[in-house]
Parts: sequence; structure tokens; C-alpha cells
Amino acid sequence: MRILIYSMNFKPDLIGVGKYSGEMAQWLAEQGHEIRAITAAPFYPEWRIGDGYSGWRYHRENDHGMKVFRCPIWVPPQPSGLKRLLHLLSFALSSVPCLFAQCLWRPDVVWVVEPTFFSFPAALLMARLSGAKSWAHVQDLEIDAAFDLGILSPGPRRWVLMVERFLMRRFDRVSTISGNMLARLRAKGVEASRTVLFPNWIDTDSIYPLAHPSPFRAELGIPDNKIVALYSGSMAAKQGFEVLVEAIRRLSDRPELHFVLCGQGPSRAMLLETFGSAPNIHLLPLQPLDCLNDLLNLADLHLLPQHPGAADLMMPAKLLGMFASGRPVIATAQSGTQLARAVNGRGIVVPPNDPAAIVSAVEQLACNPVLRRDLGANARRFAVADMNSASILPSFERDLVALHCSETCAAPSAAHGDD
Repeated sequence: MRILIYSMNFKPDLIGVGKYSGEMAQWLAEQGHEIRAITAAPFYPEWRIGDGYSGWRYHRENDHGMKVFRCPIWVPPQPSGLKRLLHLLSFALSSVPCLFAQCLWRPDVVWVVEPTFFSFPAALLMARLSGAKSWAHVQDLEIDAAFDLGILSPGPRRWVLMVERFLMRRFDRVSTISGNMLARLRAKGVEASRTVLFPNWIDTDSIYPLAHPSPFRAELGIPDNKIVALYSGSMAAKQGFEVLVEAIRRLSDRPELHFVLCGQGPSRAMLLETFGSAPNIHLLPLQPLDCLNDLLNLADLHLLPQHPGAADLMMPAKLLGMFASGRPVIATAQSGTQLARAVNGRGIVVPPNDPAAIVSAVEQLACNPVLRRDLGANARRFAVADMNSASILPSFERDLVALHCSETCAAPSAAHGDD
């Protein structure tokens, strides 16, 4: 098939939407499909244009047999409400000429990812003009998150949601990454027959429990008998860092504990200011992919904070690597959310906005190696059985083929449940 991927984030982003869009595109190309991607220069999670790229010009490149078209984008160094909207809009507008130029290529499927929702109208129109099937994939419920996290004022919410509903219902397929998010799409009016569960994945052959201590312990000077609590990923508002920072501050005088905070994002400067000189708190930049397994295996336990307003509006992709490493997870999540259901039995779930609960969970796991082992083993089994790229990507490809080959909107395959 000819598949056009329309994603603001793409390779070589190491985390987030770009990681999954890039991996999916490359996997499909390796299966023999002809892939083109319309995207921007890499900028996430540092919120700056990557070295060797430009945010102000168009550029075409070839990547593992794929044609990748880079479009201009404005990246604010400190994203806030209005700046974030202008950032998303800059790509949506600059990418339109490149998108419609692909009509001559006549793709079979136009696959667009949210964020950014601003790209949906052009993607739908382009699919209609070229005779392609349209597929919208929702990594984040961007509209709901913007209002619930206070990025946008609530005044226009009703009208914005009406536009979202109008557009969503016109795609041939709409997919998302968790069962609870899928239910939200259906509540927005998307027909169940058009929805597909397409979860994020992890390569469990690349991320696995090490039989020996991680080399990061020696590099950071952490003795083998110390307990390491690790956070790795984007450092931004939806991660709920204020609560995590307070919990770590309360535990910073415990000599048996070391905290490793690895990543980039708007909250990193605050962490440096708060913990820069603490001997048992280590701040690392985002690590390259070839170091990821060693990094995740540094942990005796993983920390996964999430802003309560982000519940079931997104599913933290970093959770999959935590599970695959065979270590337990401490997550802040409301009861009944997809995150709480995923971590239950594979770690400890604590209420959001409760640093004392995080402190208690860390202390509980730190003094109980048997519990850490059992919860970590459960997490690893779940990653291998249910989150493995070797099963998720072929199932997604079957749904793509079924959509392309049918004149009517066929129901998604039975392999995709709601959980």
C-alpha cells in the first residue's frame, strides 16, 4: 500500500509521539509498503530544534526507503497556553502545501496523528481529493487536555468540542492507545465500528531485565546496596512534577535511597535549582536509545507521576519500558483510570497530589526486596504478553489492509478489544 503519515513529531525523537510514529513508519516500510511522512524538524522534549535541522525551511530526506518531508515550525523555548497553540498552528499551516502535493502520489491511506488536532481538517480534505481512506490516531486527547489542564480558558469549550466531534466522525477509522480513551472517543460520537484500539508498544527483546548491575551505577557512583528510584522521560506540566519534587525532598535525607531524574523539558530547570547539589539525587539528560536498557535497569523502582487533570486523556508511553525492565512502578493515578488499572499488581498506585503517599510507597518498596521482585516479574510478563511490538504492529497492519481493501467501513478485527 501507499501510506501517507502526517505527524508533527517523527524520527529521530527519542520519546513521545515521534518515537511511535517513526517506529511504525519504518516497520511498515520493512513490510514492503511505500511510506511517505509529512512532519516537522525534531524538537521534543528539549523544545528546541535538533542539531542539523532548521525550523524555518522545507526539507526532503530519504530514511530507510521512506520519503520524509520536513515542514517549518515555530518552537517556543518556554511553551505556555497561547504559545503552545501558535506552535501547533505553525506546523498545521506550513504543512498544507506539502500535504496537498501528495495528491499526485495518490496514497491508499492518509494516517494523521493527534497532536496536533489542527492537522485534521487538511488530512480529511486531502484524503477525499485523492480517493484515499482516512485514519486518525489519537495519542493525546489534546482538546480535552488543553481545557482540563488550564492551558485554555473554559469559555469556548462547547464550540471547540462540537468542531472536534464533527471532524472525528468523518474519518474512516479513529484509533487510540487505551480502552478508556477509546470509550471517550465513542462518547464524542465516533461510531464503534470505526474505532480501533492501537496501543503503544515496546520491543521486549531490546528492553529486558539485566542479570548484572547496570553500568550506570558505577558511572554515577551509586553503591550496589543502595535503592535507586528512577524517573525517565519528559519533564513537563502533565507529569505532575511538583508533587514528585516534594516527595523526593522529604526523602532526600534517607542515605539508603538514591533518586535519578533523567530527561528534558520545561520543569528541568526547577529540578536543577532544587536538587542540583544533593549527593543522592542525580540529574541526567535524555539518554540515547542504545543506553535505554541500561538506564531502565538502574532502577530498583520506577516513578511515574501524572497530573490528575491528564487522567485518561493520555497514557504515559514511558510505562511500557518500565514494565519491560522488570521493575515495579509507583504511579500517581486516580482509581479506575487506565493508568491505575495497568499498574495494579505490577506496582503501587497512589492518589495524585499526595506527596506523603509517594513517600510511603517508596519506603514500602525500598525495604521489601521480595515485593519488588514479584511486582517487577508481573510487569515483565505483562509487557511480553500484551505490549510487545511483535504482536501489536502486525495486528495494526491487518487493520490497515482491511480498511484499504473494503469499499465500506469494515469493523476492526476481533483482536482489538477495549482493554
